[in-house]
Amino acid sequence: MDLLNTLVEKGLRRELPSREEALAVLATSDDELLDVVAAAGKVRRQWFGRRVKLNYLVNLKSGLCPEDCSYCSQRLGSKAEILKYTWLKPDEASKAAAAGVAGGAKRVCLVASGRGPTDRDVERVSQTIGAIKEENADVEVCACLGLLSEGQAERLKAAGADAYNHNLNTSEATYGDITTTHTYADRVETVRHAQGAGLSACSGLIAGMGESDADLVDVVFGLRELDPDSVPVNFLIPFEGTPLADEWNLTPQRALRILAMVRFVCPDVEVRLAGGREVHLRTMQPLALHLVNSIFLGDYLTSEGQEGKADLDMIADAGFEVEGTDTTTLPGHRGGGCDSPCGSAPADGAEPAESAEPAVSDNASARTDLVTVRRRGAGTDLAPNA
Repeated sequence: MDLLNTLVEKGLRRELPSREEALAVLATSDDELLDVVAAAGKVRRQWFGRRVKLNYLVNLKSGLCPEDCSYCSQRLGSKAEILKYTWLKPDEASKAAAAGVAGGAKRVCLVASGRGPTDRDVERVSQTIGAIKEENADVEVCACLGLLSEGQAERLKAAGADAYNHNLNTSEATYGDITTTHTYADRVETVRHAQGAGLSACSGLIAGMGESDADLVDVVFGLRELDPDSVPVNFLIPFEGTPLADEWNLTPQRALRILAMVRFVCPDVEVRLAGGREVHLRTMQPLALHLVNSIFLGDYLTSEGQEGKADLDMIADAGFEVEGTDTTTLPGHRGGGCDSPCGSAPADGAEPAESAEPAVSDNASARTDLVTVRRRGAGTDLAPNA
């Protein structure tokens, strides 16, 4: 039985692939790419049909972070030209969230730079959650505030938060090369705090930081073990003024292989196409919808996304539909609304190409001349999330 047939069957059974199988997905050639997408697409449709969940970021506090995460434009010592501001007031954040909800967003993600919240910060965010829920009772609210202390997750839950995001970002073995001011274990602990408080855990990764295939598989297997409900996949945006400014390692084909590998390892979770999709996938973004079931609408924390209308047009043109607030994202066995699989994919897998040619070198074909990183509002008086 070939690799892709095996992976499809395992995905339909929610069975973990082997590390060798996950590595083999990343090693497939460009000639096999459409076969890989088709196979992973069967798993995606089995659990999520053709629905796409929309998420919207509200950056509550931007810049001036004391942590030294090498990928981040808000890091300690960053020279990136980004918007910097202190906490938005609850009514300002609620107004920003309403813009995303009006565009079809089902979840609002409240993000603040920093190592982690003080108790006063938790109170501030709790008020913001209340303001958003008062205006849009059905919207999901996810907080992303950094490392949590004991009891803070419970306070956010009591305030009405539905989820908490804290990404693992990269493998435990290489984490110290990316960040030195906290550890991989610190991040795992925060995700477990959130889960223990009854919050839906959201935790993902950043690809394109110079990591190996083994590192990518390690972090995704780590996520599978942690068992979050949603896994955002970010692609590094190499901001000028950060240590990783020259890390242009991704091609659209490489990005699609990474998304397919994540879907095979995490078949029944919300896989979200997150930061960097416009920069690295470019015109191949519609293919990614066959792998992920969730995207961000509009802008990111410190960079611009494509226009929301373009996102909605892309979803419709690709034959997918926006997931409504009356639909539960996750399948029934994960606490969702469907007692059986939400799609109708057949159990047979796609046949891969028979070529045994080695994978094309992604680094050699990365085209930085096709890429523009647009800094959101830099050098202007543009309001947050305008």
